[in-house]
Amino acid sequence: MAVSSPLSSRQTVAALLTLTAVTGLVDAVSYLRLGRVFVANMTGNVVFLGFSADPHSGLSAAASIIAIAGFLLGALAGGRAAHALAAARPGHWLAAAFTGEALILGLVAVLTGTSVLPFAGHGNLATIAILAAALGVQNSTVRHLGAPDLTTTVLTLTLTGLTADSALAGGPGAKPHRRLGSVAAMLAGAAAGAGILQWSPTAVIAIAAALVTAVAVAFVTAIPRTAGAAHSTAIIKHSLTVPYDHRERISFARSFLAITVGGAIIAALGVAAGADHAVPPRPTIKR
Repeated sequence: MAVSSPLSSRQTVAALLTLTAVTGLVDAVSYLRLGRVFVANMTGNVVFLGFSADPHSGLSAAASIIAIAGFLLGALAGGRAAHALAAARPGHWLAAAFTGEALILGLVAVLTGTSVLPFAGHGNLATIAILAAALGVQNSTVRHLGAPDLTTTVLTLTLTGLTADSALAGGPGAKPHRRLGSVAAMLAGAAAGAGILQWSPTAVIAIAAALVTAVAVAFVTAIPRTAGAAHSTAIIKHSLTVPYDHRERISFARSFLAITVGGAIIAALGVAAGADHAVPPRPTIKR
């Protein structure tokens, strides 16, 4: 069920176009530095997984599987948050979801910047898993927001609608601004990411985290504030009349605990899988 955004139409479009640019930034890092894998575009990973059957493809089946698994865990977390909070508190829900994504991206930026998480070698699968989880949260949240033509990730249907619904095709010729903006934002994010990568891949992730933070702040400002004691009393009285199932909180907490544990397992599997593919050191020959 789609939830209405607490922001105005223009503000919502701006926020989602920003997230679309974030997708381009982060996928630039994953594809160009983490070994030809996507952390946002799961269609590409499914195709890469099939292509990896060719031993000469240079593609890693393990990387695609880890990315898909991490993405699904993030999407599960985003879905649980949406079902628990979206209907009653859309502002809180969106602010919390995008704050969580920003924190994950910021953490990855710090860990890669300090060489705890690598971009190459046997540990990069853990980096892939965590980044994919962050983008899974984003995609799941945007899906429940239900903004037309602004999925922030997939452009296939956007491009199809841009042409199939155009006046040239005999369609209604509706305003194509959102669709064109989505394509432009993705392209700009990917191009900017590819350019900044020449300097620092960590900087690209940090910029992505900053942009998601800006989106989260926008939704925080949309949360209604109490204005005076009388209004506060009215809010409290109203809240007492709204039924609330405490089991939802318990279920929500359990799901996040399970996702955290699952994420740790996936990261560990990523490290282990990468270690299996590590090139052993050459033996020294004594003369």
